[in-house]
Amino acid sequence: MYRYVFLLFSVSMAAGMESGIIGGKEAEPHSRPYMASLQRNGHHTCGGMLIREDFVLTSAHCLNRSDYSGQKHLEVVLGAHNISQKEKSQQRIQVKKYIRHPLFENQNNVKDYSYDIMLLKLKTKARLNTFVEVIPLPKKNEKTLALVKCSIAGWGMKNKNEIKPSSVLHEVSLKLQFSSECKIKWQESFSSERNICTISDGIRAFCRGDSGSPLVCESELLGIAAYTYPNDCTKKDYPEVFVKIPAFLAWIKKKMK
Repeated sequence: MYRYVFLLFSVSMAAGMESGIIGGKEAEPHSRPYMASLQRNGHHTCGGMLIREDFVLTSAHCLNRSDYSGQKHLEVVLGAHNISQKEKSQQRIQVKKYIRHPLFENQNNVKDYSYDIMLLKLKTKARLNTFVEVIPLPKKNEKTLALVKCSIAGWGMKNKNEIKPSSVLHEVSLKLQFSSECKIKWQESFSSERNICTISDGIRAFCRGDSGSPLVCESELLGIAAYTYPNDCTKKDYPEVFVKIPAFLAWIKKKMK
């Protein structure tokens, strides 16, 4: 069973396992001023978070190898609520440099999604105001507790069968799962050191459209949306997986210097 699931997971991720919000509600406009919409050729493709005026944190798989080498067609939209409109609050900033974690993908294109993390260096600094703010990084890598209430927001699909992202920002509440349960289900693809996961209830989930969106737990940034069960993001038996940001604090701070 595991080999079958892992094969499906690998194929799906190779095509770009992006995520959106299911079972949630529309967020209060600009209540999450750190949110970023990553867009390619004007179309939303992933979420992200502003962690410094000139840096956005997101998932490494939001950029494929051809984009990475060419460094083109990706810009960050900040201060947005409805990404289908040109809101006065929005700031569109091009990406100057893509910094994927070096262990995410090897020379043979084999990916390790426990390192699914990327920094985007912006060409110009964001203007901080009521609509655009930085979200602080966690202070240290502490042990995460299960059943803690968290939330995630994004512009992804509101239904797993939809093909277009949501125009407005949605959010949903989730609870952390025990790492041991995540390891049992995802086996070698889950790292207890670098990943965390949330309880699957078959109703609330992130799905296609917003990988890279931030998981906030008790008002603290904790994770980056990474992957779900292939082709069924609400599958109850498989917890949704996030990259654990505290495990990468040293790498993040080094690269931002």
